[in-house]
Amino acid sequence: MSRSDTVGRARVTVFSPKIEELLRDRRGAKVFRLEADTVGVADPNVMDKLLGSRSAHEFERPTFKPLQGRSIARAEANDMLHAISRDVRDALQRPAPDSIDLSGIWPRAGHAYLRDLLFGPEPARFRLLTDPRLETAPVVARAAVRASAAWPGRPGPEASMSHLALRTAAAADDDRHYATGLYRRVAAPVCLGVSALVANALWLGSPFDPEASNRHIVLESLRLLPPSWNILRVASGEFPALDPRIGPGDDVLLLPLLSHRDPDLWDDPDEFRPRRWQDLDVENQPGFLPFGHVNERCRGRHLIVPLAEHLLERIRSEGLVVSPEQTTAKVPLAGLLGVTRVRVVRPRA
Repeated sequence: MSRSDTVGRARVTVFSPKIEELLRDRRGAKVFRLEADTVGVADPNVMDKLLGSRSAHEFERPTFKPLQGRSIARAEANDMLHAISRDVRDALQRPAPDSIDLSGIWPRAGHAYLRDLLFGPEPARFRLLTDPRLETAPVVARAAVRASAAWPGRPGPEASMSHLALRTAAAADDDRHYATGLYRRVAAPVCLGVSALVANALWLGSPFDPEASNRHIVLESLRLLPPSWNILRVASGEFPALDPRIGPGDDVLLLPLLSHRDPDLWDDPDEFRPRRWQDLDVENQPGFLPFGHVNERCRGRHLIVPLAEHLLERIRSEGLVVSPEQTTAKVPLAGLLGVTRVRVVRPRA
């Protein structure tokens, strides 16, 4: 691992070599060749043109790309998102549990809290599918899905389950494996994404400015450490006509990682300044793409942001902070860009 610039309060974020190389060598670059058949794009105008030229193909939609050799129709994806949205709304409307300790190692501690908040009543075969360890072990994850689908018996009508689990449990016998895999595709990213986002916020800004709102803390964290740090678009005939630097066989990797820190777009781009969002329009800020393009905005933002705000409210009300003894944190090259093993503590009296 190599060192990056210092962010937060005298903390050093240690990015993986690939991420560090992009931040060091491509900062301020607009359109450039990454590989023989891949062009990187960080220019907000070119990004806007490319993402507006067509909708994402099925293999470009991370959560809803084909599953078990079967395409996921947009109507089915919308049904799943509607179910999880109901679960998030229900969870946030319930009284917050008062016996949960959010200190410990993040994002793991946040993940455990969210899993209990959203999916606490689930049968064991469903809770198994949101285990964060499955994200780094695809073979084990596939085995967990098969085991859950083959679990004997079905929950009765009186069972206390999430709307997402009820939808999955209602699948026909010959569809249980697919439905269970789809449950994991939707449930796990909510816990993983929100806990990673809040861990990033803690690392970047804790202890927080009392005048900064939770919403602005979330937005600034999404800017500096966007969990979805790249957006892939496979080669398309529309692209060369939009920018001659893109060839007909070139895949395009759009890089919010870079546009979010472009000095042409942001004042003090490496500084964690949540209150900058008092004067910015989040929906129209050039180059800011934490949830994709306006042409096809990720509906998950309506789940992720309220849950992150909920967690931050609890953390701030309890006075929790990043341990002053921790001065470095690593950001591996992974599906979600985020710090690992951030120690959160109660300040000493």
